[in-house]
Amino acid sequence: MKPNKKKEVLLKIRNLKIEGYTDETWVPIIKGVDLTLHRGEVMGLIGESGAGKSTIGAAAMGYARDGTRITEDSSIEFDGMELTTATEGERRALRGARIAYVAQSAAASFNPAHKIIDQHTEAPLHYRLKKRMEAQEDAIDLYNRLRLPNPEEIGFRYPHQVSGGQLQRAMTAMAMSCRPDLIIFDEPTTALDVTTQIEVLAAIRDIVDQFDTAALYITHDLAVVAQMADTIKVLLKGEEVEEAPTKQMLDNPQEDYTKSLWAVRSFESPQRSREGRECLISVKNVDAAYSAGPKILDDVSFDIYEGMTVAVVGESGSGKSTTARVITGLLPPQKGEVLFKGEPFPADYRDRNKEQLRQCQMIYQMADTALNPKVKISEIIGRPAKFYSGLSGAALKNRVDELLDLIELEPSQYYNRYPPELSGGQKQRIGIARALAAEPSFIVCDEVTSALDQLVAEGILRLLDRLQDEFNLAYMFITHDLATVRSIADEVVVMQNGQVVEQGPKGEMFTPPHHPYTDLLLSSVPEMDPEWLTTLLEERGLENIGEAASDNIDPDAKKVMPSDV
Repeated sequence: MKPNKKKEVLLKIRNLKIEGYTDETWVPIIKGVDLTLHRGEVMGLIGESGAGKSTIGAAAMGYARDGTRITEDSSIEFDGMELTTATEGERRALRGARIAYVAQSAAASFNPAHKIIDQHTEAPLHYRLKKRMEAQEDAIDLYNRLRLPNPEEIGFRYPHQVSGGQLQRAMTAMAMSCRPDLIIFDEPTTALDVTTQIEVLAAIRDIVDQFDTAALYITHDLAVVAQMADTIKVLLKGEEVEEAPTKQMLDNPQEDYTKSLWAVRSFESPQRSREGRECLISVKNVDAAYSAGPKILDDVSFDIYEGMTVAVVGESGSGKSTTARVITGLLPPQKGEVLFKGEPFPADYRDRNKEQLRQCQMIYQMADTALNPKVKISEIIGRPAKFYSGLSGAALKNRVDELLDLIELEPSQYYNRYPPELSGGQKQRIGIARALAAEPSFIVCDEVTSALDQLVAEGILRLLDRLQDEFNLAYMFITHDLATVRSIADEVVVMQNGQVVEQGPKGEMFTPPHHPYTDLLLSSVPEMDPEWLTTLLEERGLENIGEAASDNIDPDAKKVMPSDV
């Protein structure tokens, strides 16, 4: 973060009111928010889902999403231009050129059919700021500044040919292509693992400093915003709670709601042991690959006992989700097997009978894409209940009501609703109910809280823990969030490059000595200290963060004490 020298005001928002159209009436979403951002300043916007963070970020570009409107008595002034009264052509001329936007999911934002560099050069060519060769040379320079590997070559790949962290940095480079005065970062590291997140955070901070760019940094991760922002504004249900310089806000929040945000993740499930429990899932010496591609899993073995949670952690590409695909029968292994209660599970799900399919269910990371937006909640939950239990009519309706009660949603309010009408946390609860409808004994939870704010995520973790005790469920909990591991896991499996490098009870895994890779993961979790990222970069050096840091670790290395690293 930069020294606290106030420069001229770049963005001034006064009495911002935004309304949304629902049930044939306009209802308030943003309720009179004020915001002042100076040149070169980074402001963090934080709050739970539905607080209005992204809506305010879009409004800073003079943009209101479909079904919403900015009221006439609102004022949004960007560098002296009043955006609420500007023509659409004038506003459009600012977007991409002077105001840029970095989305949460780079993978969903890039066009998969075009090379990265062609999408990068589109804006400077459109605004006639550079010729094509100049724009390409500038892109390569930005890739180099953002420490992307092979900067001269990486832009000529398609989006699916680079990792999530690389694509997120490529999107930041694209946002910088016209050297904007303001960038809106909308949860740019939420879906990234901890080591990749450091790489992206460091790159964003450096590029913003180099070009003296102002930024609105939208996030629900308090430790992340502590590294990035000069000031923090806390929002709740479309209203401002409080605003203060970052260090002051972290050290001495004034409002009760802000204090509650600072205190989240207080939940920690009691650690269970294997004693007296049956081994439910056993992964034995599994190798796996996609088609004729390289080996993704290499001799993976671990056990999951009934009524227990095994957290599988590691960076993107470590093999966590591929292991889940093998267990669920979506990817038959090249070698090895999966046992269920000591009996071999057919490798291909199509060879499993209905009872075997019922036992193993899945809750997905992105509830938005996992739930059909055009199908009612009652049908989404009722379909597996009908398929596996043969229920119909009143019995099926009663079962759906029972499942909605289990996930703490009122049946009368949600039975006939559609997914787009629900919040992120409510959608994830519907995903949980759908998995429970089959009455399984084992559930794969694939990053189920990574896209949720911390208050909502804690509610989901508490729900999963209660359901586990109630139905004696076993969970395989795939995550890159070590705070989640501390909250809910009984045992931990650490994966690197398709291999299991360390596994054991949670208490042991968080106590030194660690395998060097486990130590890297633990030391990469951001802390609520504004100087944490700066100190870490000084200790490791810019050339030893993210992918480079993990690539330097041998999976067969011995455990070390932190002082030895």
